Parts: sequence; C-alpha cells; structure tokens
Amino acid sequence: MRKEFLPFSHPSIKEEDIAAVVEVLRSGWITTGQKCAEFEDNFCRYTGCSGAVALASGTAGMHLLLHALGIGPGDEVITPSMTWVSTVNIIVLAGATPVFADIERDTLMVSGDSIRECLRERTRLIVPVHFAGAPADIDSIRQLAERNNIFIADDAAHALGTEYKGNRIGRTGTAIFSFHPIKNITTGEGGMLCSDNHGLLEHVRQLKFHGLGVDAYDRFTQGRSPQAQVVTPGYKYNLTDMAAALGLSQLRRLDAFIKKRTALALRYRERLVEVDEIMPLADPLYPMKHAWHLFIIRLDIDKVGLSRDAFMEELKKRNIGTGLHFRAVHLQKYYQESMGTRRSMLPNTEWNSDRICSLPLFPDMTIEDVDAVVDTIKEVLKR
Repeated sequence: MRKEFLPFSHPSIKEEDIAAVVEVLRSGWITTGQKCAEFEDNFCRYTGCSGAVALASGTAGMHLLLHALGIGPGDEVITPSMTWVSTVNIIVLAGATPVFADIERDTLMVSGDSIRECLRERTRLIVPVHFAGAPADIDSIRQLAERNNIFIADDAAHALGTEYKGNRIGRTGTAIFSFHPIKNITTGEGGMLCSDNHGLLEHVRQLKFHGLGVDAYDRFTQGRSPQAQVVTPGYKYNLTDMAAALGLSQLRRLDAFIKKRTALALRYRERLVEVDEIMPLADPLYPMKHAWHLFIIRLDIDKVGLSRDAFMEELKKRNIGTGLHFRAVHLQKYYQESMGTRRSMLPNTEWNSDRICSLPLFPDMTIEDVDAVVDTIKEVLKR
C-alpha cells in the first residue's frame, strides 16, 4: 500500500505562479484591472475566440448568459443530466425548466439525436457538455439549433485545450469555461465566457459588475471614470487581478499540462487492459483532440459484486483518492421531489451514474503513480 495519499487531483502551482500573484499584491491594484484584460486577450489568442469576459466562476457565466438571453419562467433549457449540478441549478433559479437529454453510453456525450427528442415549442437554449476533456459532436447540435432558431452555449468547463475537427473549443459560438482548482488551469476560482456574438459579450460585461457601462479598469484610461453610469441592474461577478495573474501564468503552461495528462491517460489505458472488471470511456469517433481533464472508468458492478461507492472507499483506505463525475442530476433529491424525475427516464445516464469513478490525474503525477493506482485496483478487486 502507498505510504502517502495520492489525491484525485492537485493544482500544479510553481514558483512562477506564486511570483505572478505576489507582483499583483505589491502593485496596489488587486481587483479587476490590467491583468484581467491581459487574461481575456491571451485566452482569446489561445482558443481563437473573438471575445471573452473573465468572471468569478463558470457558474456566474451561466447565470449571466441566461439573464442576457432573457430566459425565465415558461422557457425550457435542454442539457444532459450527466453534468455538475450548477448548470441545472442556475436554470431553475432563473425560473426556467431544465429538460434532460440522455447521453451516449460509452462517451458520456449528448448528441444531436438525443437533443432532438427533447425539443419542444418552449425550448430557448441548448447547453451541451464537453465531457472529461473530449468534445461533444457540436456540428450536429448546432445544425439542429439553427434549424429551430434556438440559442446554443457550450458547457466547456472540462474542455480548455480540447479540439473538435481541428478547432479549439470556444473558437466559434458561445462557450463557458471553468478555472476551479481541479481544471486544466486554475485561477483558484474563476471562469470565462467567450463568444462570437459581440452584443451578448457586451451585455455580459455590463452585468458582471453592477450594471455599469464600463469596467472598473478601462484599457485606455487605466481606471474608471467617476461619472460611470449604471445602464442595467447587474451583479458582482468580476474576476480579481490576483486570480487573473495566476490564470495568465497557468495558461502559458497549458499545452505542457495537457501533454503530461495525455501521457498519464495513455498509461492508464495500457495498464487497465489487464483488468476485466474496469471499462474506461471510449473516444468519440469524429476528429478531435482530448485535453484529458478527467480519466473516468466504469466499474462492472455486476461482475465484481461491489458497488461503485464501496470500490471508491476501498481505494481510499489504500491511500488512493478518487472522484465522482457525476451523480445524475435528475436523481438528486431536490429534482426528484420538485420535478418528479425518476429512474428509467435516461437509461444510459443512469447506467453510468451508478458505475463511474474518476481516477487520479494531474500534471505533477508520475507514470509510477499510475501503475500504483492500477495495482491497487487489482488488489481491491481480487479481494
């Protein structure tokens, strides 16, 4: 057994990251300022998007998007149940109704076909999820949305650095990213909404900071005019310069992070062939580049006679951390009681929700760590 605990995830913070944050602290301007502007610009260059707004979280991005689109009571939003609850919570808090699409069993992706089955007259928005670092088949979903005059926004929380048919996620359309500590880069907490819809971007930029028509830091005047006017009621969702400085430093190393994650993931795949009771996810068949945000397996609970939760607990006892991404939202207590959702509604989602487990994956791991995880899995399943 390992002597030290191997966490499921751990941010890769180096001296250059610390120095970048310290520089901001010493500058005297620590909230939204020049570093946020630089982070937005560099993010646009990396993804290829034409505009971006840095925010306090990816969840804030979803909230501002719904507000900017005027989505509320009587409207429906299609999204998978296999996602983090924040997206669905925000839909409900806006007064709209979430409509859950099932996923492909072996990739965890929604498809144009599964979304088509959910379309109704009241559908206003589609939020496909790019899962674990691989992309959904966004072309088929966008074609469906365009034919029905429905807005589409990618949940790209897992997809910074992911490529779909030669383009990085975020290059076209509207996408929302997360910089939570387990993501491929982190700002501590933070998010980014990028879009080629400049009217939407301007509206989100106004909403993020109390509805003022300008940022706290203007790129040209290096400050905000004291005569700035509120143009619409807004929120307090701006990112700080401290966080943006960390994001800038991390973004420079993103490709190196993904290269390391890829090497670790390929080692997992190579070793897990030895374990019949473990089923890794399959890659989508369309052209893509995986960013390996997560390495997800499914446990064959029928073969081993062990629940997924018990399996995770046994690994923890042996100093191996794991994650769960995710318990299906429609099976969460609140949604069952408030919406009457139940089992048998989404068979592929439910099958995976009972079996998925995320293994340790982060840039500072070693190949030997991967081997130790697989050897521990084999020990648990043998017992």
